[in-house]
Amino acid sequence: MSPNGTLAGKVALVSGAGRGIGQQIASRLVAEGAAVVVNDLDAAPAQQTVDQLTAAGGRAVAYPGSVTAPGFADGFVAAAVEAFGGLDIIVNNAGYTWDNVIQKMTDEQWEAMLGVHLTAPFRILRAAQPVISERVRAARAAGEPVPCRKVVNVSSIAGLGGNAGQAGYAAAKAGIVGLTKTLAKEWGRYNVTVNTVAFGMIDTRLTSTPAGGDGAIEIEGRQIKVGVNPELLGTLEAMIPLGRSGTPQEAAGAVYLFCTPDSDYVSAQTVVCGGGFMF
Repeated sequence: MSPNGTLAGKVALVSGAGRGIGQQIASRLVAEGAAVVVNDLDAAPAQQTVDQLTAAGGRAVAYPGSVTAPGFADGFVAAAVEAFGGLDIIVNNAGYTWDNVIQKMTDEQWEAMLGVHLTAPFRILRAAQPVISERVRAARAAGEPVPCRKVVNVSSIAGLGGNAGQAGYAAAKAGIVGLTKTLAKEWGRYNVTVNTVAFGMIDTRLTSTPAGGDGAIEIEGRQIKVGVNPELLGTLEAMIPLGRSGTPQEAAGAVYLFCTPDSDYVSAQTVVCGGGFMF
């Protein structure tokens, strides 16, 4: 919303931005002057987020759909170019948890976790490469400076230290760290920084259990159990040096750090946004 913000003139993709952390990431980027393509699995929350951002004077468009769908990545990247004429920031945030101990985990559960948390970011980044490289070549041919572009991938403390009942989720979140480090080496020549934010306990619909029962969300026709038992949540929060779960706004702030010019010489890094929690 600020024409003089730190991200003025930048164009960003944010997956999973219709709710929770992703919505706060999109809001923060827009507040700092960026134009954002807002993705969510469901059209309604994606459009709701866009309406809020544009009503406040920001620039945003919705691109709903599953990040795992064939052809999604190409369309997502194209939406940024068509709506705003470029691409400067990519935040791979979409995801959910589908937990089970390994002897009970189905192939469907395993593949769903790798699909949304690892394969989808890979496809989005692969689709973005021609757009970024073409613009870098054009800038160099014109004798213009190449702006620093940003990729921020979202991981989890489960991907760094493991977590019982989350073999698929943890494996995918560990994989995104490897993808980050590889892309940082491949895309340095384009002046692109690639970093990871690993979230700890953040208060979202995936961690909150409604009073009086189990929580569940619907993902592509499946009912996925979510939420943390309140007693277990209290135990987990006691292990966090700051003594509490983080907010979606605080999680978004950690992502924003990697999007700013102040991080233009920081790449291939993983920062834990977890209130000081260490394995």
